[in-house]
Amino acid sequence: MKPIIENPINIPRYPLEFQQIITAKNQNFVGREFVFAAINKFLNQSDRGYFTIIGDPGIGKSAILAHYVSQNPGVVYYNVEITGKNRVEEFLTTICTQLIEIAQNQGIKNLTANFPDSTTEDSGFLSLLLQQISNRLQPKQRLIITIDGCDRIDINNQPRGSNIFYLPRYLPEKVYFILSRRPFLADKSGLLIETPAQSLDLSNYPEQNRADIQKYIKTYLNELSHSVEASAATHRVRSLSEKKNPGGVLLKMTQGFDDETNFMYVKEILAAINEDIYPQNLQIYYQNHLEKMNLATRKQQPMALQVLNILVQEQSISIEAIAERLDTDEYEIKVILDKWREFLHLESIAAEIHYSIYHANFRDWLRQRIESKV
Repeated sequence: MKPIIENPINIPRYPLEFQQIITAKNQNFVGREFVFAAINKFLNQSDRGYFTIIGDPGIGKSAILAHYVSQNPGVVYYNVEITGKNRVEEFLTTICTQLIEIAQNQGIKNLTANFPDSTTEDSGFLSLLLQQISNRLQPKQRLIITIDGCDRIDINNQPRGSNIFYLPRYLPEKVYFILSRRPFLADKSGLLIETPAQSLDLSNYPEQNRADIQKYIKTYLNELSHSVEASAATHRVRSLSEKKNPGGVLLKMTQGFDDETNFMYVKEILAAINEDIYPQNLQIYYQNHLEKMNLATRKQQPMALQVLNILVQEQSISIEAIAERLDTDEYEIKVILDKWREFLHLESIAAEIHYSIYHANFRDWLRQRIESKV
């Protein structure tokens, strides 16, 4: 990936916790050129705006932003998924601190008189900083702020109807936000903006995702070959599909690697290549999914469990079919599925929307959990 920003601005180093994430997510990074090309096109065609990367859990959104930042000095970075970073006060304080240093490097003075007291009340101080910096950007310079994990933002401590993290409705020239988030309902974006905007849904690029997964596996083999012979490394990976254990877990999980598009799944399976148990990190990851699903449907728990039981048994099913099986109103089913939107795939079949769990392995894990409690 060639740097997109021709004339980067000077910014302070990222906080240590952010730098650690960027470094970790860059390990064995491969591909995703179609994403970077889309970002570059947006930057060239729009004089400001919001660009949003949308994708299933584990498809590589965080790694994409981390790599983008590492390859483009001058891009501001914020990660919502770090503990304590999902509240608007923390976001505005952290981002405005970085923006103040950028402004000071440009020669702008007297910006800190009301900092941080006025910073976290609304978008006023943030917008002021963006405008001040924009005014002094050189012709080929851009101010780009990336925010990873927007689906994790805690909106409970913000006024109803305000933008997530108080992100500005309007942006000055040459100012851009690049966001990443899981799938969401159109009316639940949390953003009301009047500035150029574009989104890229990774699920619309299955061939590119599969190709990048294959590159990732090859990179893993190359890394492995430094410590063992290449033939032995290849054998270790291929043996995954033949490996057996009491529950047949690894055998089942590794089928269909050639058609795989989920980086988290592949990463954890490869890391557990010599183990006969379900990878612990993957179990924790899926358990977090389940807890979030349960939390979202707490008021509909009995019905939600019935809906989930049907979803894990079916590759794809419509709301009408679920409602018919449960002898209940379709609206009640839709309310539950809407709250699970980030974990579901939607597909139009015969002019009817069908729902499925976002990844087959997560569906299998859920089914095992349900069956173990029966």
